[in-house]
Amino acid sequence: MVAIGMEEIVKAPKALLHDHLDGGLRPATIVELAAEVDHTLPTTDAGELGQWFVESADSGSLERYLETFDHTVAVMQTAAALHRVAAECALDLAADGVVYAEVRFAPEQHLERGLTLDGVVEAVLSGFAAGSEQAAANGQQIRVGTLLTAMRHAARSTEIAELAVRYRDTGVVGFDIAGAEAGFPPTRHLDAFEYLQRENFHFTIHAGEAFGLPSIWQAIQWCGADRLGHGVRLVDDITPGGQPVLGRLSAYVRDKRIPLELCPSSNVQTGAAPSIERHPIGLLRDLRFRVTVNTDNRLMSGTSMSREMALLVDAFGYGWAELQWFTINAMKSAFIPFDERLTIINEVIKPAYAKLA
Repeated sequence: MVAIGMEEIVKAPKALLHDHLDGGLRPATIVELAAEVDHTLPTTDAGELGQWFVESADSGSLERYLETFDHTVAVMQTAAALHRVAAECALDLAADGVVYAEVRFAPEQHLERGLTLDGVVEAVLSGFAAGSEQAAANGQQIRVGTLLTAMRHAARSTEIAELAVRYRDTGVVGFDIAGAEAGFPPTRHLDAFEYLQRENFHFTIHAGEAFGLPSIWQAIQWCGADRLGHGVRLVDDITPGGQPVLGRLSAYVRDKRIPLELCPSSNVQTGAAPSIERHPIGLLRDLRFRVTVNTDNRLMSGTSMSREMALLVDAFGYGWAELQWFTINAMKSAFIPFDERLTIINEVIKPAYAKLA
């Protein structure tokens, strides 16, 4: 098999389902925005700050990993800042060859300087639109959908779910809950999920990252999640061997084609996987689960979609066929209408990979 280089991977179209807006800021932007609001950073040197985020997130603890967001969220409290961060996000993803992305954020975390929930959403949506338009002018096409996230330790999930539905026709494509899993099960937010189901609206749930199989089971069987945010711990329900044996939960997830939003580098950082080489994505891909590859937090992991793909190529010897498979899996699992998914698969992804193979 001919080795695939990073430059080639960057050019290949990619689809991204699990990316946090407050986890993907440019370090230089953080420095500038922090100065505007008088927020103290660990360092004001952009290069050193980027390294600080990666090193701080490398603790092996999800709770410690989440602490790094105190700085990014602090500088995302005005409409102008949110617009800028969203626009730069779209530009950065497009430059990395991402043609479709779903980027999530928690509106309730951006109210410290007087913004309303609606104001937060509108600022982000306008930023994504501006960034996508600029990317197109640069010859890089991208479509960005937005997921609104509720914090699982808070009590605003139904309010955020209603907010997501309110903006469903202007760019918000889904809902999510995020934050520390242990002690905050998804069943605490059943009212929100039942509301979303009544509204025929899509949602994913962070599950099976720091907490194990019960989190996944609740997300699917109690809450009705369309996708699993991470879901890496599903491997705990698979008995390894020459012929791996699936437990009832893992078999159900595979049979139902429930997408797994796997984030290799992030999973290693938080201790959900021991290394890229030993990440369960290899086994889950071999067993033909609906596996997708994602960035989670590009700043904290010092990563990009192309880098995540390149790491898997190096670790598992994947070629273009596997990278196309991951990409089409993600596009099939996107929260946009079926015909629009097919258009991107058939008119963008498949023709490009046909030239690469």
